[in-house]
Amino acid sequence: MGVFKIEGGHQLKGSIQPQGAKNEALQILCAVLLTPELVTINNIPDIVDVNKLISLLEKLGVKVDKKSKGTFTFQSDNLNLDYLESDEFKVDGRGLRGSIMIVGPLLARFGKGYIPKPGGDKIGRRRLDTHFEGLIKLGAKFRYSKEEQFYGVEADKLQGAYMLLEEASVTGTANIVMAAVLAEGQTTIYNAACEPYLQQLCKMLNRMGAKISGVGSNMLIIDGVDRLGGTDHTMLPDMIEIGSWIGLAAMTKSELTITNVSWDDLGLIPNVFRKLGIAVEKQGDDIHIPAHTDGYEIQSFIDGSILTISDAPWPGFTPDLLSIILVVATQARGSVLIHQKMFESRLFFVDKLIDMGAKIILCDPHRATVIGHDFKSTLKATTMTSPDIRAGVSLLIAALSAKGTSIIMNIEQIDRGYENIDERLRAIGARIERVQA
Repeated sequence: MGVFKIEGGHQLKGSIQPQGAKNEALQILCAVLLTPELVTINNIPDIVDVNKLISLLEKLGVKVDKKSKGTFTFQSDNLNLDYLESDEFKVDGRGLRGSIMIVGPLLARFGKGYIPKPGGDKIGRRRLDTHFEGLIKLGAKFRYSKEEQFYGVEADKLQGAYMLLEEASVTGTANIVMAAVLAEGQTTIYNAACEPYLQQLCKMLNRMGAKISGVGSNMLIIDGVDRLGGTDHTMLPDMIEIGSWIGLAAMTKSELTITNVSWDDLGLIPNVFRKLGIAVEKQGDDIHIPAHTDGYEIQSFIDGSILTISDAPWPGFTPDLLSIILVVATQARGSVLIHQKMFESRLFFVDKLIDMGAKIILCDPHRATVIGHDFKSTLKATTMTSPDIRAGVSLLIAALSAKGTSIIMNIEQIDRGYENIDERLRAIGARIERVQA
């Protein structure tokens, strides 16, 4: 098992290019199942979760051809649907939460979609109700084997319907959209997720011949079509990685440029970091972070009360960056309350930061108060384990700012979401190496 050995306390310098967006990739890759024609996708990140999904698609019979780094073609013209009920699929599908999004396309095109209960991050409950309730409203029959933890939906023909989603689930909305584009009649999805990655999916489907209006809003109207064709698609840069590099620059007092960030798709991310006192400068389509040699100071609310940073559905602040914000706040001037509303276990890595000397009060599973050190007391190196993708990178940032040599175990979690992270960090001066435990 691999571990990261990190010598912290060094300034970094240079530029770093964000990878393609992981959360977009999981949706877009599932959408290739909607057509027998060739689909070309560019800027696919070379990360564990995405590679697992590509492997699953290949086992399902999708013809996959790697053209160059990050560019693949996919053709779903001769699928092996028997794989969906095999023991091998029950293992493969369980290892990746994003595999749930093959259900909508398969149901729409072939009248059946199956999936084992997916795994993924240990960050709290992530219900599948939105997915299946939406598919049932389109006319699917649902079944579930409690013994095998295996879900199935079947339908002779899907019929458009009006639905008000109980939660604005990104993957749930994506699954329903991919089913509805081939349904008969019109589907209206209210309280739909409207994240940039979902907008990307809708734009791609429209290029394939779908009729989706309201893209970017929380009400999507979909007029079903008989078939979809092929297309070319280029994925956005990963906004979570962009936020991670902003936090890394601030914590290590480094001057960094993050290139080609697609500013218009970052939403509140730059402004939230600015509330922590971090200078986030726009240079064309790049972000420049100057070296914060004098530290950074957390703003208060206009009435003088303590700043609260919380997550919310888009266009609110993404929950995937709250752990980065929390780590960055440990060296700020001032205090901040971090409120993680969506997942009840995502703050459970703070004990490792406390061991490193951070001043954090875990109020309850959803809230933590951080009292910043203002760099007057550096974090101390330690040995720790990565509990999930985002917490793992947050601990990595903490280790790069800490005095001494830290060890991070279970780095397979980090590899699930970040492409060659150790090589890319070494290129900007980080002292990090991957070793075997």
